[in-house]
Amino acid sequence: MEKYHSEQASIVVSSVSKSYTSGKTVVKALDNISFEVEKGSLFGLIGPDGAGKTTLFRILTSLLLFDKGKALVDGFDVISGYKEIRKRIGYMPGRFSLYADLTVQENLNFFASIFETTIDENYDLIKGIYAQIEPFKNRRAGKLSGGMKQKLALSCALIHRPSVLFLDEPTTGVDAVSRKEFWDMLKGLKNEGITILVSTPYMDEANLCDKVALIQSGSILNIDTPHNITHTFSKTIYRIKGRDMQALLLQARQWDFAEQVYPFGEYHHAVIRQQSTELHFPEGVEASRIHPGIEDVFIDLMRNHDQ
Repeated sequence: MEKYHSEQASIVVSSVSKSYTSGKTVVKALDNISFEVEKGSLFGLIGPDGAGKTTLFRILTSLLLFDKGKALVDGFDVISGYKEIRKRIGYMPGRFSLYADLTVQENLNFFASIFETTIDENYDLIKGIYAQIEPFKNRRAGKLSGGMKQKLALSCALIHRPSVLFLDEPTTGVDAVSRKEFWDMLKGLKNEGITILVSTPYMDEANLCDKVALIQSGSILNIDTPHNITHTFSKTIYRIKGRDMQALLLQARQWDFAEQVYPFGEYHHAVIRQQSTELHFPEGVEASRIHPGIEDVFIDLMRNHDQ
């Protein structure tokens, strides 16, 4: 089996496209996307539902054929080298996919046996994760809480010590504490030299990645470090607040100096037109200039992409 050598990249995606046909309608799930993930890095694929994240993950894990392009994982082509890839990767799909009727211990033993290994052989890699659910090892997986299911699924994905780990929206539907714990676990795995590609719809999680790709409607809008994405954004943003927030939103969208206004938590964010020199906020409106976050940049990119 031919292996393509890349000194820096564990994952290479080059001009990959994928479309689905439903009746007479053709839906383009991925549109000529390209990016690379450096070895030993934590790379985030950030975008809303329907952006193409799961389609891309299924392609990279050799579960789905694409229409055109090229994709490599750990140096192997995802089509011709799929057998080697499946030995080397860990995959945690978005939905809980373990055996609900098997216990925690039985699930882990089952996945270890598939890869011809044992729990003991690689326990040092998963012990920080598995130790949290080991007291419940005789409980059926279907009876676990969301956070515990998450830890079990990750343990099963790691039991054969993969070189590349794919995590498709792993924190969707879990509580805030479990989300933080999960990202702490990912930092530990990265320190073990494992390359991690994680997808998420949560913009705040982008800041926890070494590098991110912002994806919408099957297209990559931007790829860079979280710091560079926000600090190279040139537009001015104010957060505004008033007594009647709905009325303020409608009013603010009529301001001549506002390019775009959208709700953002307890405030609205107003993107200021670049040629505006004087800003006159109405009486009673609390306004302060802020530094843009990942979500502000993403909203602006989506707006320009859709135009």
